[in-house]
Amino acid sequence: MMKRTFKMSAVALVMGFGAAIAAPAAMAQSAAVVCPGYEKGKTTLVGERTGKKVQKAFEAYNEDRVDEALQILYDIDTSDEFDKSYVGRFIGNLLAAREGQGTKALGYLTDSVQPKVLNDTEHAQTLKLIGDLSMQENKYNDAVKWYKEWMDFTCKEDPDVYTRMAQAYYESKQLDKMVDPADKAIALYEKPNKNPYVLKLTSYYERKMYPETVAVAEELVSKFPENGRWWTQLGFFYMLVEDFKKGLSTFDLAYEQGFLKKANEIKTLAQLYATNGVPYKAAKLMEKYIDSGLLEDNADMLASVANSYHQAKNYDLAANYYGKAAAKSSDPEHYRKQGTLLLVAEDYDGAIRALNNALDRGAENPANIHFSLMEANFYKGDFKAAYEHVQEAKKDRSMRRNASAWEPYIKEKAKNRGINI
Repeated sequence: MMKRTFKMSAVALVMGFGAAIAAPAAMAQSAAVVCPGYEKGKTTLVGERTGKKVQKAFEAYNEDRVDEALQILYDIDTSDEFDKSYVGRFIGNLLAAREGQGTKALGYLTDSVQPKVLNDTEHAQTLKLIGDLSMQENKYNDAVKWYKEWMDFTCKEDPDVYTRMAQAYYESKQLDKMVDPADKAIALYEKPNKNPYVLKLTSYYERKMYPETVAVAEELVSKFPENGRWWTQLGFFYMLVEDFKKGLSTFDLAYEQGFLKKANEIKTLAQLYATNGVPYKAAKLMEKYIDSGLLEDNADMLASVANSYHQAKNYDLAANYYGKAAAKSSDPEHYRKQGTLLLVAEDYDGAIRALNNALDRGAENPANIHFSLMEANFYKGDFKAAYEHVQEAKKDRSMRRNASAWEPYIKEKAKNRGINI
């Protein structure tokens, strides 16, 4: 919520009661009308009787006796249209500065501008203030209406007002209407402001218009390259449209600049390395951040490292990490993968230990594991054990043909070595 500060200067009192009541800091800028052909009218002043009471209210307000000031204003009874609007505007401004009085303030302020009798600057400032108060009170459609009235009256375009209109459309779920005021705000800001870009991006993203979302995210990175948040968001959006190469290059650049701080960001970069055919870098990255403590040293994370090393054909390292994962999880699948990789790496004793651990823990598809144990024992030279495992593998229909093909070969090798099986 914007802070509202109202102070009437001594200069305003000297100049007369027609001078503008000071508005919130955000509203205090000049509101002179700039419409083509506009001629400023004569300044209207409050009547003498009303003016004396208003002066007393000013004095009370300047001495921080706001309740007394309000009571004086409430008691003013006038039939003059300008005086009534002027006093109503004064009351509305004072109430707007008070917590919980926004709705009441809106009533007085809207009444004050309806007859269009206030002086131009006062009228313009009040229109914009009503828009801001409507936003504060969650009256978003009203806010848009009053902002448009302010623009129509002053013939001004203000990037802050356009940004607030885009926000109002978002809050009222009119997502398709957000883009136009956001674009106008972007064009009007002398120095780039992230807010209309973010609103525009939100409009596209929530409507699942992902290519358009990517385009806005690219603008955010271009305009605000020092903000790491936009880099990571752009990377995620590239992934959303399955442009994984750009996703990787974006995350890689963000990483080099030190923007990746969260575990999910490091995991995403590792995933992108793997997706783009660089699994070794994925594994090394995860290793680094497991060691640093950013990534959890748990079975799932260790298995991810193992999987990346496996893709990179670093079988020893992959098997080592599956073994670490298995030690934490006792998952038979981790032991099975460790054993299979050790078999490929020709560590037959290690493969046999890991595969037996998988069987002991109730692994699925035991016939497959028996087949791997048959291979490990065969290459180790233990033909008797190999023959026992091939018999187990034959019990499964899906493995029977392959196992049966090995059986005579095992017998022949055993016979040549003088081993009776």
